[in-house]
Order: sequence, then structure tokens, then C-alpha cells
Amino acid sequence: MTEPSSPEVWLRGPIEGVAQELMPVVHSLLQVREELAALSSSCSPEQFWVTPGGAASVGFHVMHLAGSLDRLLTYARGASLSDGQRAALAAEGDRFASGESPAVLFARARAAVDAAVEQARSTPIETLGEARRVGRAGLPSTVGGLLFHAAEHAQRHAGQIATTVRIVRATLPVS
Repeated sequence: MTEPSSPEVWLRGPIEGVAQELMPVVHSLLQVREELAALSSSCSPEQFWVTPGGAASVGFHVMHLAGSLDRLLTYARGASLSDGQRAALAAEGDRFASGESPAVLFARARAAVDAAVEQARSTPIETLGEARRVGRAGLPSTVGGLLFHAAEHAQRHAGQIATTVRIVRATLPVS
């Protein structure tokens, strides 16, 4: 195994303009952004939508990563989801509903990460404990809980993307 060219984001030190309390959120999100950039050209459009063994496709994970960040950040701001956000949720993973190329969908995911970083950067620390309601059921959370969950959820799907790409490339070579 070769050594990476640089350490993971969390090992590069503090990020200017980010409160110490939110540094883990931003480190995680920036790591996701780097991983998405590295993976964005790693499979063909056909491979992008393959569901190996019935598992979710790379396309689903990319769309879900972007959409879930958007939804979680909306709740963190104390807002409700729009009709457009609900429609996007219903269409996640449907290659025919999106009609967009893998490159466009990866770019959308990176833009969602960028928006999440900016929201975390601009969140006043004194608001982290403020109550927020999530989903139609209005489940309880906080601003801080939503920001931390958004980052870990994005990291989880970035890992799924990386794993699924490897499986799909090994089982469905490009012809």
C-alpha cells in the first residue's frame, strides 16, 4: 500500500474562520469533498447506475449525499422542506428522473458539500444547542446535532460510493 500524498483533512490542522466547536464538522465535510473529486471519473455512466447484488448504485449514493445535506441543513436553519426538496428526495437514485450525467451529479454533490461547509462556518456557536424539528413527524434535534449528523451521514455515503465503485468496476468492466 502506498502512502497518501497528504494526510486526511482532519490531520492538516485548524481551518481559518471555523469555530473550534465546528471544526470536526468542517474537517469531515472537506474530506468528503476530496473523496468525491477523486471518485468523480472512476466509473462509466453505465457502471454509475449498476446495483451490485441489489445494493444501491453509485448514482443513488451521489444523489442522496447531495439531497440529504440540503435537507439536513434546511432543518438546521429552522426551516421546513420545500416541495422541490420533497420531489428530489422521491427521485433519488432514479437515473431516468434525473436525466443528468454522472459528472453533473458529482458536481452537484460537491456543491452541496461546499454549501454545508459555509453554513457550518457561519453558524454562531451560541445556537448549537437550539432545538430544531426534523421531518414531517417533527422529531427533536438541535442545530449542532443536525450539523454533526449531516457531516457523518455525508462521510458514510462517500464511503459507500468508494466501495460500490470498486465492486462495480471489478464485476462490470467497461467494454
